[in-house]
Amino acid sequence: MGRFVPVLLDVVAVVVFAVVGRRSHAEGLTLSGVLQTAGPFLVGTAAGWLLASVTLDVSPRSWQFGVVVVAATVVVGMLLRRLAAAGTAPSFIVVATVFLAVTMLGWRLLARLVN
Repeated sequence: MGRFVPVLLDVVAVVVFAVVGRRSHAEGLTLSGVLQTAGPFLVGTAAGWLLASVTLDVSPRSWQFGVVVVAATVVVGMLLRRLAAAGTAPSFIVVATVFLAVTMLGWRLLARLVN
């Protein structure tokens, strides 16, 4: 995998999460709407990448790195949504955590199986 592919795959996971969520709640699929939904989680993803990069001595493709990224994505994303008075219902937190864990850890598992 290229140097930027792992971060791109994590970003794609967050954007797909936002698109699926907006579509399932009959919200518009405009670029601005998707970015509004994905934005807090993308900030969390960036924070997770920064945290994992400075604290772990593992590849970004490792499950350990992925766990840090998933946790930061969900925690920071939800905190930013709460600050913006957006929804953070417990069921949303569970769905977000499961979806992001499956996608962000899933591509890492697939990459490991392929190698």
